[in-house]
Amino acid sequence: MKAYLPLKNYGFIFVAIMGISTWLAACTRLDVFEKNTVIPNNQWSFALQPAVDFVIADTTASYNVFIVLRHTDAYRYNNLWLNVGTQAPGDKTRFNKFELVLGTDATGWQGTGMDDIWEVRKLITNGPVRFNKAGNYRFTLAQIMRENPLPNIMSVGIRVEKAR
Repeated sequence: MKAYLPLKNYGFIFVAIMGISTWLAACTRLDVFEKNTVIPNNQWSFALQPAVDFVIADTTASYNVFIVLRHTDAYRYNNLWLNVGTQAPGDKTRFNKFELVLGTDATGWQGTGMDDIWEVRKLITNGPVRFNKAGNYRFTLAQIMRENPLPNIMSVGIRVEKAR
């Protein structure tokens, strides 16, 4: 004679399995580093060049590197030109010009907005990258627009996350 579990026990088992799965997923480590620098008086001058330091331990993993920028709705341009410096452990700093597109006249601001504050996060590489050396990396951010100081920029930073 076979013994069958009542139907309500299957419901309990399903809920228990879902609960444990959710708990395990919530306990996984997020491999994300983000550091933002507040721009004093929302006026970004040429002299202010925030530096972001972070440590790479896993050189076998791929990473996504983002610029994170917060600006007000009163920002006058659709873009922002940056000089992004990258320094690997033991190397000299290499600079690349980067255009950060913030919006268009037709579609408005990109990113997420709340009231008159907008935050945009843009990849600065062509997909995930690998860091060849373990150790301390430094990114330096400089605005290279024609206006100095550049008004209505609230903060700027770097976000590095392990690619999945």
